[in-house]
Amino acid sequence: MKLASGRVGRLPAYAVQRIATIKRRLLAEGRDVIDLGAGDADLAPPEIAVRTLAEAVKDPKMSRYAFQTGLPEFREAVARYMDRRFDVQIDPNTELLPLLGSKDGLSHLPLALLDPGDLCLVPEPGYAPYLGGAILAGAEIETYRLRAEHGFLVDLDELHPNLLDRLQLVFLNYPNNPTTGVATRDYLVRTVQLCARHGIVLAYDNPYCELVFEGYHAPSIFEIPGAREVAIEFLSMSKSFSMTGWRIGWALGRPELIAALQHVKTYTDTGPFLAVQRAAAAVLDQADRILPRVCETFRRRRDAAVEALRAVGLEVPRPRATMYLWVPLPAGLDSFGFAERLLEEQGVVVLPGASFGPGGEGYFRVALTVSEARFAEATQRIGRALAPAQAG
Repeated sequence: MKLASGRVGRLPAYAVQRIATIKRRLLAEGRDVIDLGAGDADLAPPEIAVRTLAEAVKDPKMSRYAFQTGLPEFREAVARYMDRRFDVQIDPNTELLPLLGSKDGLSHLPLALLDPGDLCLVPEPGYAPYLGGAILAGAEIETYRLRAEHGFLVDLDELHPNLLDRLQLVFLNYPNNPTTGVATRDYLVRTVQLCARHGIVLAYDNPYCELVFEGYHAPSIFEIPGAREVAIEFLSMSKSFSMTGWRIGWALGRPELIAALQHVKTYTDTGPFLAVQRAAAAVLDQADRILPRVCETFRRRRDAAVEALRAVGLEVPRPRATMYLWVPLPAGLDSFGFAERLLEEQGVVVLPGASFGPGGEGYFRVALTVSEARFAEATQRIGRALAPAQAG
């Protein structure tokens, strides 16, 4: 009896599973655990989301199949948001697809675009669904090591011409998870132009575009000339609007790319819950009012966390975007070993850099998902865990 396909066998284990197991055991033992692992903020969802959802679930029509067309008012609210936020105009009927969170679309995109043996470029460290989706599509995978000295940017010009000629799909994510790197407009212009020259589809994962500080503007890829021909962009209500569990996001792109992804999804799901789409539409129409408070909360947390970590001897950069810090470890420390020891001995969850791929070794990621006071306590525990290595 065959119990798993070869493609499933090629999927790496979700490397943080052991950390999650340890956390459950410690909580069962009554230990105080501070979780800085998952990018799942402790902030409440917008009040208008809750109110709108509560009303929508009373409407029997909201409990019907959404299918891929979804709720017209959600599509139209996304179009208005993209126009206000990025000065990007989209056709809500042909250039947009509602998603069960952006992870849904990112992981299904390779199935829509790639045949077995087609080449896909995946950044490393990076978000696991890029790699997982490509594996499940039977694609050939080229990983690209993100490096601090290059701003954690994927420089496609570095690739051998033979690879560029074969490359069908590349994943980019700026502001970046886990490194917090950001992309300049000049970089995006060069990248879009290269993709156009070589016939490469650019999958632009942009869920952190609203979590920006000090006036930084995280662009939509469609602000870049020529991007409409080559790119598909993924955005989400999860991070910026504290709606992770609601599972609502969207993809944007030229009609042919959207149609291919939609066709795959007709065989995997029947779309996000209509009531959630209505709630998301209400939130998007008030995004300009909601987001400044969210960003200010994360800015305060970022500043407090950076200073606290520096105080225990960690040279952590101050990011311009995202809800994370990408923290360099002292030389010689293994990121998985450190993360497990920190959890076992001090009750603090962080994500080892290598859990995002081998290119993340030498770092750990913390999420700014707890209060400043709670993070200060976590930092003291991190300092205690680091003391033996720093003393050596």
